[in-house]
Amino acid sequence: MARFLEYEGKGWLAKAGMPVPKGRPASTPEEAKQVAEWIGGPVAVKGQVQAGGRGKAGIVKLVNTPEEAAQAAAEILAKTVKGLPVHQVLVEEKLNIKKEFYCSFVVNGSREARSPMLMFSTEGGMDIESVPEEKIFKLNVDPIFGLQIYDAVDLAAKAGVPAKELSKFANFLTKLSQTYQTYDCQTLEINPLIITADGDLVCADCKMEIDNSAVGRHPEFGIEIARDLPGVPTELDFIGWSIEETDARGTGFLMNMGFDEVSPGYIGYHPIGGGSAMMGLDALNQVGLMPANYADTSGNPVASKIYRVAKAVLSQPNIDGYLLGGFMMANQEQWHHAHAIVKVLREVLPTQKPGLPCVLLLCGNREDESLEILRTGLADLMTAGGPGRRIEIYGKEHVTDTKFIGERLLLLSKEYRAEKEAQRK
Repeated sequence: MARFLEYEGKGWLAKAGMPVPKGRPASTPEEAKQVAEWIGGPVAVKGQVQAGGRGKAGIVKLVNTPEEAAQAAAEILAKTVKGLPVHQVLVEEKLNIKKEFYCSFVVNGSREARSPMLMFSTEGGMDIESVPEEKIFKLNVDPIFGLQIYDAVDLAAKAGVPAKELSKFANFLTKLSQTYQTYDCQTLEINPLIITADGDLVCADCKMEIDNSAVGRHPEFGIEIARDLPGVPTELDFIGWSIEETDARGTGFLMNMGFDEVSPGYIGYHPIGGGSAMMGLDALNQVGLMPANYADTSGNPVASKIYRVAKAVLSQPNIDGYLLGGFMMANQEQWHHAHAIVKVLREVLPTQKPGLPCVLLLCGNREDESLEILRTGLADLMTAGGPGRRIEIYGKEHVTDTKFIGERLLLLSKEYRAEKEAQRK
């Protein structure tokens, strides 16, 4: 899912006519001070990262003056939360809170529903996870017609909203339902939804996630990569998305896995399918190697797509090896992988990465033909002293033998690193 930071989500809520606090993002303490001066009163300074529990992590601070806002921003911008550095803060007006509520729209994927679902509780705030199940009220929403006002009134009443407030809450929830549908959201969570001392409902926080498949309908969002990423997109992530975005034949998923390009022990990782990917990771973990990336070419993609993915995996600098991990008896025709890998390795190994360890595991449909394509197509590279001297090719005899594959890769990668170190001297 394509996720928005809080300030981005609130911006789109505001454009949809939903009530949000007055505020703006800031990237420096000075900018935070300027926003606080523009607001003209006590403010909240909130770190912007894709992580929950920000209050408990100490990146949400309430202050009274612009100078205090600058100081709070400086402290927050120096923090890292769940491995994610804080690059921006949201500075917004401090709200006079009377009570906090929780509401969200999510996708109910159960066979009985297959629809959006509204969840609402009169117990909102930081500890929503600890609210008893019976205090969170749920309602499946018609995916065509959306939330109806009478259903919203009924849900709010069951949750314990006072009778005099029912109309206000029902109007808010139906409008939020329309926003959820208009923006093709996967998740739209307001926690807390607060009612102020003046009786106004305000979205005090916002978690907005857009359905990846709908991103093409929303150029206004400016989403460059419609997929989940652990952090800021890297060059490899953009390459991977360009492959998948322009070629829907099978899967060609590719993403960075935190490769730092300096530390030893990173392997260009190219599994075939989700189950195979987990077994390949087990092979690496058992011997202390790490994936530089994650790439998946399953669903019977054509050789040209596999070639593009493999070429990107092998383009990463300073990797200590390449693993084609077909740890499943795949029903797709494996000769597409074989043809693609032969072409890539013949292009990369002789001039760019001679001697790079390449452990190739393929099994399943057309296995014998595929292994023969690999052996024949790479034979001249695999000679003693040749650029493909550390290529090893395996089939179904090692389909579940993750320990063997990991140990072979570890041994070859140690040889490779030692060889490169000797050449530097």
